[in-house]
Amino acid sequence: MEVYDNVNNLAKSIKESKEYKEYKEIKQFLETMPELKAKVDEFEKIRYEEQLLAMQGEKQSEEKLKKLQELYQILVQNPKVKDYFDKEVRFNVLIADVNKIIGEAIKDVL
Repeated sequence: MEVYDNVNNLAKSIKESKEYKEYKEIKQFLETMPELKAKVDEFEKIRYEEQLLAMQGEKQSEEKLKKLQELYQILVQNPKVKDYFDKEVRFNVLIADVNKIIGEAIKDVL
């Protein structure tokens, strides 16, 4: 049971972290701006599709990559969207670090 207790404590710590709270707050703010959120959603959809192709070893669409870059340049002109992307990155780094630590701890059995 100790492992589960520790995982629950980790989950609580993540939810109490500055990265989580700030990311959640900016996401909630974007929810109040449907047009802006729609543009961010479009960007994230294209980004996700391209990341999937890259992970599968398939060639990424030059057209979509160009559209992704253009959309990003437009979106980050809005300070709130730039803040959203910055906070998203910081939160994702936190989660990636946690996953890396766990992965390193158990790599000898994987």
